[in-house]
Amino acid sequence: MLSYEDKRDALVARYRAAKNQIRLGKDTSNLFRDRSNTAHIALDVRSFDNVLDVNTSQNFVEVEGMSPYAGLVDATLAHDRMPCVVPQLRSITIGGAISGVGIESSSFKFGLVHESILEMDVLTGNGDIATCTPNNEHRDLFFGMPNSYGTLGYVLKLKAEITPVKPFVRLEHVRHTETGTFFDYMDRSFEEDIDFLDGVMFAPGEFYATRGVFTDDAPYNSDYTRQHIYYKSIREKEVDYLTAHDYIWRWDTDWFWCSKNVGAQNRLLRPLFGRKRLNSVFYTKIMRWNAKWGVTRRINRLRGIHTESVIQDIDIPIERAREFYTFFDEEIGIRPVWICPIGAYQKRNDYPLYPMDHARRYINFGFWDVVSGQQTRPEGFYNRKVEEKVVELGGIKSLYSDAYYPRDQFWRLYNQDAYRELKTRYDPNGRLKDLYDKCVLKQ
Repeated sequence: MLSYEDKRDALVARYRAAKNQIRLGKDTSNLFRDRSNTAHIALDVRSFDNVLDVNTSQNFVEVEGMSPYAGLVDATLAHDRMPCVVPQLRSITIGGAISGVGIESSSFKFGLVHESILEMDVLTGNGDIATCTPNNEHRDLFFGMPNSYGTLGYVLKLKAEITPVKPFVRLEHVRHTETGTFFDYMDRSFEEDIDFLDGVMFAPGEFYATRGVFTDDAPYNSDYTRQHIYYKSIREKEVDYLTAHDYIWRWDTDWFWCSKNVGAQNRLLRPLFGRKRLNSVFYTKIMRWNAKWGVTRRINRLRGIHTESVIQDIDIPIERAREFYTFFDEEIGIRPVWICPIGAYQKRNDYPLYPMDHARRYINFGFWDVVSGQQTRPEGFYNRKVEEKVVELGGIKSLYSDAYYPRDQFWRLYNQDAYRELKTRYDPNGRLKDLYDKCVLKQ
């Protein structure tokens, strides 16, 4: 196996020799927007997927940037540790979770993925390797990478904080029937001695907050990797136990609840999938195949049905969360909705491309489905409604999926001045895409 340094030097040479614009060549992607066919060079980075060191005395892991969280979690759990924040899907890479925005049920305590990063080696647009820390000469890039989506450079290696774990997680699912009391409960739970906090809003009047606590022992541990479905258990059990490993990946088996769209929740079909296919990687392959060939699009056209995918994660100040949910259920109507509280870990406002107020608490709303009807709507009609409401309520939206912002509004929200300074320093010749062109125009 080549050393990291050998791979890094070879990659830099290939990058500098390439003439066209660059994109990453790797096996998986968790971006949910189609890309236009423009001339580019696919930079093969698949070999940058190794965990280099798990340091339990200083509680950090050194890892290559294209490492999927599945392997990273296995490596750290072997030392009774886990990354502070592990996004929900196994195939997400840690580098992708930094240049995008990563979140999970430990985010009420540790913030977003990028807040627990200590150091990064970044292959920049100008073909150099910048070693970035919060305090060195590349601190601007360290703080500018989150939400840059590969338009400033690619994370090849990094150090990230890890935190101790115990063998099991005890879950408590607390039902609420009123929106205000549900979010008040979430707000109070920030102060509780717990390890995990998230929730599901199934429908008006049926909301569940799930609090998780590490424990050394468990009277049983549930298995949601085969026949049983995790999100359905939330309605059925007040208390549950999972191994730490199975808790981390509890949402992956059924892609939250989106596996219903490929028949994987059908009791007769589910055994035919088998454990190897009950996961987000397999469902993503089906989704991309369908997007390429347009099977459901053609069927819906024949049926006279207009559809729009509304696949978004948005962060709303917790005091405005009730307003957003009321709007969302009335105007968009997707159910269920995932809820994940976020609290600032580092207590700093230094991330210019994903600006959040460290003094506030936020609620992440995750919704991933199709809105359909007989009436033809303009492209992005429902997504645009969401974007406008997020702006009105002082929130912010992740850019991993479709975005429809006008250019001027986009740059007001995502800090054009800071982005242009970073682009001028680290990609002066435009070898990498522009953020708006990539995330909104899908170039």
